[in-house]
Amino acid sequence: MKKATKLIGMAVGATMLGTSGLANATTVDLGAAGLGVPLAFSGFAPIGAFIDTFKFLLPPNGGSGYSVVNFPLTIPLGTFNAIFSTLSLFSNPDGIEFNGDDALLVSNSTGGSSMFLTLPAAAGGNMYLTVAGITNGTAGGLYSGAISTTAALVPLPPAAWMLGSALVGLVTVGRRKLGV
Repeated sequence: MKKATKLIGMAVGATMLGTSGLANATTVDLGAAGLGVPLAFSGFAPIGAFIDTFKFLLPPNGGSGYSVVNFPLTIPLGTFNAIFSTLSLFSNPDGIEFNGDDALLVSNSTGGSSMFLTLPAAAGGNMYLTVAGITNGTAGGLYSGAISTTAALVPLPPAAWMLGSALVGLVTVGRRKLGV
């Protein structure tokens, strides 16, 4: 009987914590990001603290940027406003979040109404971005963001360098024969 009472107490406590607004969390799968085409996302956070996760597939790239901005709004039903505390980017090799193999790549914890991150060239793969903060609007908070990637610089193969050197050599020899 004592064990059953304890289990019921734990269940009631977990339910109360889940509905008390202490922390709200959402996970959204954005799909694959494209090179040179921003991948947009947006979020709604109920009143209180929040941490939202956006999963995506990052292609091999020459660099990537991540931004999030508050979308303050006043309507007859109330106001929406969010203040960000952290924006973090994680690699996620197996596609399962928070299971111990994830690695923090870059994070910004300056806070405010907008935040951004940059990442140098990356091999790509499964990633996720976390947006955390608190809402102080009477109806919660709204925000939008974007993930942008640039194409990787492709080094010239050795054959191209050899061809360029050969052309310079031919021009030099031709100019000597012509007496120029």
